[in-house]
Amino acid sequence: MVNPIFDNKKLKKGLYLIPTPIGNLADISFRAIELLKNSDFILCEDTRVSKKLLDKFKIQTKLISNHKFKEVKNLEKVIGLLKNGKIISLISDAGTPCISDPGSVLVNECLKENIDIIPLPGPSAVTTAVSVSGFDEKYLFYGFFPNKEKFLKEELDKLSKLNFCLVFFVSPKKINKIIPHIKNYFKDRKILICREITKYYEEFKRSEVANLELFQNEPKGELTVVISNIKISKNNSQIINESDKIIIKKMINKLSIREITNLISQNSKASKKKIYDFCLKLKNEK
Repeated sequence: MVNPIFDNKKLKKGLYLIPTPIGNLADISFRAIELLKNSDFILCEDTRVSKKLLDKFKIQTKLISNHKFKEVKNLEKVIGLLKNGKIISLISDAGTPCISDPGSVLVNECLKENIDIIPLPGPSAVTTAVSVSGFDEKYLFYGFFPNKEKFLKEELDKLSKLNFCLVFFVSPKKINKIIPHIKNYFKDRKILICREITKYYEEFKRSEVANLELFQNEPKGELTVVISNIKISKNNSQIINESDKIIIKKMINKLSIREITNLISQNSKASKKKIYDFCLKLKNEK
């Protein structure tokens, strides 16, 4: 019997973006299950993978294969169904659709056609890995590394200059090729390599990047790699650089000395005392 709260006739028409478990099938939400049951069609990345999940929760909705090679080919058909008032759910093999998975092409076409897109919150390897990393909460998600070494080096060079926690997806076949590059560009940082997140054999490998070693055997399961933000070493003997002085002068009449000191010290090599003394000197000169 259909739950009246999720009655197909009362659901908002449009495209639903539904996250699926990244490993443990119990992580799917009640709302996701009911929406999948009450959709007219489910677009999925790999029907064989999706069927395992759908069979477990007795979801018999018709599937449409929508992997990256069929996404453009399916577009006209799917948009036509949505325009005719059909409810369509988009899922990927694991996690949230459109995040390093197919879906962006369809989402952008729906935006052009003013078709409603309804996203659901749910499982994400990115936020799960960041939460357990112990690194800074400010992070940038990159996704999969480029295949060509030239582009890989260019991207890592740019990313290494950003003072944020960085998150990547890496296939087990490529991790040993990536590790030497990580050690070259992020040698002063820490790293967390997550494997089989939420599954029985989940593993969290923590290390200083400089001490990171190659895997002796190819690991099983997709990997989520988290690299810490830049470790700024404080040095009481260092002076305040000119760019920081310019920023301080702009803020001196707007914020308190303590507020300025706390803000500047986050990314400065100078000690808080030197920053505080410089601010105090500026105030006294006014």
